[in-house]
Amino acid sequence: MAAAEIELGLDTFGDTTLGADGAPKPAAQVIRDVVEQAKLADALGLDYFGIGEHHREDFAISAPDMVLSAIAGQTKNIRLGSAVTVLSSDDPIRVFQRFSTLDAVSGGRAEVTLGRGSFTESFPLFGLDLAQYEELFEEKLELFSEVRKQGPVSWDGKTRPALNEQMVYPHTESGLLKSWVAVGGSPQSVVRAAHYGLPLMLAIIGGEPLQFAPFADLYHRALKEFGQPEQPIGVHSPGHIADTDQEALDELWPHYSAMHNRIGRDRGWPPMTRGQFNATAGPDGALMVGSPETVAKKIIKVAKALGLSRFDLKYSHGTLPHEAMLKSIELYATKVAPLVREGLKQA
Repeated sequence: MAAAEIELGLDTFGDTTLGADGAPKPAAQVIRDVVEQAKLADALGLDYFGIGEHHREDFAISAPDMVLSAIAGQTKNIRLGSAVTVLSSDDPIRVFQRFSTLDAVSGGRAEVTLGRGSFTESFPLFGLDLAQYEELFEEKLELFSEVRKQGPVSWDGKTRPALNEQMVYPHTESGLLKSWVAVGGSPQSVVRAAHYGLPLMLAIIGGEPLQFAPFADLYHRALKEFGQPEQPIGVHSPGHIADTDQEALDELWPHYSAMHNRIGRDRGWPPMTRGQFNATAGPDGALMVGSPETVAKKIIKVAKALGLSRFDLKYSHGTLPHEAMLKSIELYATKVAPLVREGLKQA
């Protein structure tokens, strides 16, 4: 059963958008636009703003914590974090230090979502071997979980030098930095999150969200088996909101399909058809696209089925213009959020 007071957040990858002249905006302007989007989300009372890490031309943000620190100085209440931090190609100690610093400057509003990411550009960029894909994440998550306890750390592994009773600073004032593990569909990853007693963030970007219900069940069972307390489950899903269903679909389609096809060329996907897009945006699909009423109904359905404590709408999609995203954020906060909260209270 979903939490009665579900948290509703936003995620962005800082996608490189188009300007009024139809040309791609410079990365610097895209980053400034993301700050403006976060300020609006805070002003409208949303709960969370997450920024993903990428190292590609089509995404402007490679250092989310830096952008989040800028946002922290211009917001008051919204929680700030990553979506995701690619832990496999980073240093767990530096990740903790950056986000504990963000926690300080934001007055205790920082979170981090740890994952392997769906792109691999960071591996050659930082001199890492893709053959160690699993081992890197496994070891680094183990070390991060120890650092997060804010006590002396002793650790030994294959992917970095050992630590012996080493303290890591700065500490957070709250005592524990809220840290999620992002999972894209691997049972082993679900069990790993439970093993460390960390909240689970399900990235549902395709297919039917209700097919993830077994993962939620597995997570709860694994927490019990490991003797861990109950932890929240969140979902990250893409979507776009406009005044009507047709307007939302027509507005998103050219940008979403271009993004899908561009990435698909690297991964061997066939081009997306409008029929496939409409099906994914339909009542049982992962795309949360439509009017506020339509999107709220889909979020309520998923939240009930998976027992969610948080839902994050990934509102940026390729070249979708900044102005369209601002309108989507406004409708999400002012129309969708009240409908979702009321619908879950009646559950």
